[in-house]
Amino acid sequence: MNATAEKNFFGHPRGLFTLFFTEMWERFSYYGMRVLLVLYMTQYLFIQAQEGKTIWGYETIKAIHEYFFGTLSHQALSSQIYGLYTGFVYFTPFFGGIIADRFIGQRRSVYIGGFLMAIGHFLMAVESLFFPALLFLIVGNGFFKPNISTQVGGLYAQGDTRRDGAYTIFYMGINLGAILSPLICGTLGQKVGWHWGFGAAGVGMLLSLAIYHLGGKHLPETEHKVSIKEVEAASHEPLTKEEWTRTWALTFLCMVTIFFWGVYEQQGNTLQLWSDQNTDWVFFGWEIPSTWYQSFNPIVIVLFAPLLDRVWAWQARHKNAPSTVTKMALGCAIGALALGVMYIAAQVVGTGQGSVLWLFGSTFLLTMAELYISPIGLSLVTKVSPAKIVSMMMGVWFLSSFFGNYVAGYIGMYYEQMGKDHFFLLLAGLSLVPAILFFLCHKFLTQALGKEV
Repeated sequence: MNATAEKNFFGHPRGLFTLFFTEMWERFSYYGMRVLLVLYMTQYLFIQAQEGKTIWGYETIKAIHEYFFGTLSHQALSSQIYGLYTGFVYFTPFFGGIIADRFIGQRRSVYIGGFLMAIGHFLMAVESLFFPALLFLIVGNGFFKPNISTQVGGLYAQGDTRRDGAYTIFYMGINLGAILSPLICGTLGQKVGWHWGFGAAGVGMLLSLAIYHLGGKHLPETEHKVSIKEVEAASHEPLTKEEWTRTWALTFLCMVTIFFWGVYEQQGNTLQLWSDQNTDWVFFGWEIPSTWYQSFNPIVIVLFAPLLDRVWAWQARHKNAPSTVTKMALGCAIGALALGVMYIAAQVVGTGQGSVLWLFGSTFLLTMAELYISPIGLSLVTKVSPAKIVSMMMGVWFLSSFFGNYVAGYIGMYYEQMGKDHFFLLLAGLSLVPAILFFLCHKFLTQALGKEV
């Protein structure tokens, strides 16, 4: 590929263009479904189940949760299921990465995952198949997610300074999809019918697969140069001492972010409930769907990700850029500040309805925190992971989100039980934990991961 052909997407390879829009529509489908999930369960599905509607697996899942946690309200049960679902979509990528590395390759994994998720989204339109639909989505995401993200890194040679910028641009694609999904899927679900919203998410997944297939010629060709047996043989070569050190340090860094993700994922859970119950969405006599709130986070990312990319590039040129570990520590501290805003909001608003500016202010800070953690972490995994296990380590990165999402669901059970001000103060404290750990372990982590971080 010549230089002219390579630099036609914001100075990056054409393959980034393909992966950008593939991920954009896949995230449209994911967030389109997620934006409705808690509201659908609390306001419709569990009420239908209580009135005798057949929902496969509902009674068993409810009985298991109540065995451990006692009698659960619709909100508490929906929070648990939300946490388990959003957690497992980040758990299965660990295994999807291993399967891709050792057996079927990244491209085949993306196709398999995409088709399974499309099936899951369309099954969501059938009430009785709610839990089987979640299973399809969980398994499909395991194949899809780590192998799309890893292919971004595969577009660049080791040491290419464009890599961090590429992941920031890729992250913008994720968030363009996340902007559109509440506006389309959320509106259809709340104003027309739940199943219309879920069906629109399925259409988004099919668009994602079509773009990936049509743009495949611009993607890394590693899988066409070696056989599956050669890939598997290479994966069994032992890691060196230095590779083991980097792997363990990276694993520790990934696991520390669990606390942050437990706070961050409240956007689709308790913060969505706050948006629906405690926020005044009436403008000029028209009530805006409360799910539109979830478009604000990706809008901030799209507006500010390029700005942060330029700031970090300027700092790098002047040799005063903060390390990756410092950036992630700052992100967690900003996350704590974001929930501090909601603590004040809960005290001011009480049980009534307040200004949308409380949510917007908190979410703006939470989004800035995300920008200091998520795209930086994705880039770090591809930079320092041993090449033979890079997809698996991408799965480890997503594994931290699995635990974080379950923490989000578990803590969310107490949203109605605790005073909301105390609930948000608890979340602020949880986000401070990784900030402190990152600062305390900064020297060890930077030495273990290498000077380039």
